[in-house]
Amino acid sequence: MAILTRENFREKLKKREIAPLYLLFGAETYLRDLAAKTIANLVLADSSLREFNEIEHSLSDSKVQHALADAEQLPMIVAHRVVKITNLVVSANAKKDNLKEEDEEILTRYLRRPSETSVVIFVADELDKRRKLSKILLDNCVAVEFTELSDVESINWARTKLKEFDAEADERALRHLFGLIGNDVRHLTNEIEKLAVAALPDKLITFDLVESLVPNSRTISNFDLTDYLLAKNKEHALLTLKKILDDGAEPLMILGLIANNFHRLFLSKELMGQGVERREVARIMKLPYTKQEEFLATARRADAEILSRTMRKIAETDLAIKTSKGTPRLQIEMLVCELTAF
Repeated sequence: MAILTRENFREKLKKREIAPLYLLFGAETYLRDLAAKTIANLVLADSSLREFNEIEHSLSDSKVQHALADAEQLPMIVAHRVVKITNLVVSANAKKDNLKEEDEEILTRYLRRPSETSVVIFVADELDKRRKLSKILLDNCVAVEFTELSDVESINWARTKLKEFDAEADERALRHLFGLIGNDVRHLTNEIEKLAVAALPDKLITFDLVESLVPNSRTISNFDLTDYLLAKNKEHALLTLKKILDDGAEPLMILGLIANNFHRLFLSKELMGQGVERREVARIMKLPYTKQEEFLATARRADAEILSRTMRKIAETDLAIKTSKGTPRLQIEMLVCELTAF
């Protein structure tokens, strides 16, 4: 089957077109999980015994055959039951899989003749489309890929959530919120809920309220500071550093994070230089699934000699801070200036 976009999927749900098998996957986990919940709500809308007709099996601690056995059971009172199979992993590295090759026969048997009284929803944390097990699921399920939202989509999502909380925000406040959070929908939604409560009684979210309550989680998580240092962009590096420090982060914590980023960049570059496959590098470095491409692209661009010199300079700054040679803030600001001058 073709992989549906979020928009195609939404249209089918609006028409109440419910399939017996779904596969939900992708980097945007909040919308993925919301989709699974929406399917269950539609199927079980008239169920007075929902707790008996909505079953969830996590493959982190259960076997797929147990979940499929539940799917073969008849629902109580209503026409259908919902079986969610969550935390599914079919990785590039088969050792990480919790859906195993030995599960192929029982999985294929069910997918080819699914129960007419069950809706089974596979929710994948990781899905390598090249793997045979992934292809079996993709070929037999209504598959929906939840890619990360674009900037425009994220801002529109924020506007929608504001309306749901009966709150308002001017364009400047909204864009500042997005600048701090980025396109992590789960985090964005949580922060909007927090701001809506803080904005009582008028529920008007201002730029100053966003500035005072929302930490700048986007900067470090996206390796922006590291990117600016590698690009020798002193102005943006210092502005980014100022924002992190002003948000209350301790200089030693920032230094540790910078050191960790550069250390992993150095090791990643070494591994790729030795011909180690990209996905294996991501596994060794324990990179979050949604950040792998960004981090490894940065590693490829980096110069090995500069990375080595950077690590030495970071160690010198760490010693200077711990021996009270100037204020910690001044030391880390000096470090940023020196690293962008290499």
